[in-house]
Amino acid sequence: MSGINIVLWEPEIPANTGNIGRTCVAAGSTLHLIEPLGFKLNEKSIKRAGMDYWEHLDVRRYVNFEEFLKGNPNARIYMATTKAKKVYTEVSYEPDCFIMFGKESAGIPEEILVGYEETCVRIPMLEKIRSLNLANSVSIVLYEALRQHNFSHMQKEGELHRLRWNK
Repeated sequence: MSGINIVLWEPEIPANTGNIGRTCVAAGSTLHLIEPLGFKLNEKSIKRAGMDYWEHLDVRRYVNFEEFLKGNPNARIYMATTKAKKVYTEVSYEPDCFIMFGKESAGIPEEILVGYEETCVRIPMLEKIRSLNLANSVSIVLYEALRQHNFSHMQKEGELHRLRWNK
């Protein structure tokens, strides 16, 4: 396991959460969901997006942010937000850190962000773009954190099976 945790604040779109769950399984990460959710976890769309990986996902649910903090008292939390001054590649992610992403329609509330200003990170994008897709954003930042740890627990080599053609 990577130890890197992904936290979703009130996710709204089941397909995004399903895709994020699949990414977490591939990365060996735990997915933390802060309610309310905009869907039920048993919805077909979440399982379809997560495919057959969902049953292997370590997923934890919390009624609110306070319950999340109580359940993870020493958590080093990075907040992914368009309001951040630092780019996500400018920080060093601890191997057991938490990277939090906001809901699709509004992000992480400012009243939470103000307490984490030093650990807020952003993905650079053109000025006219409001935000990236949530599942894409999670992938970008998570894999940077994994890269910083040299993908230590992951398979890094594959094997090409050459096709043999009969002539």
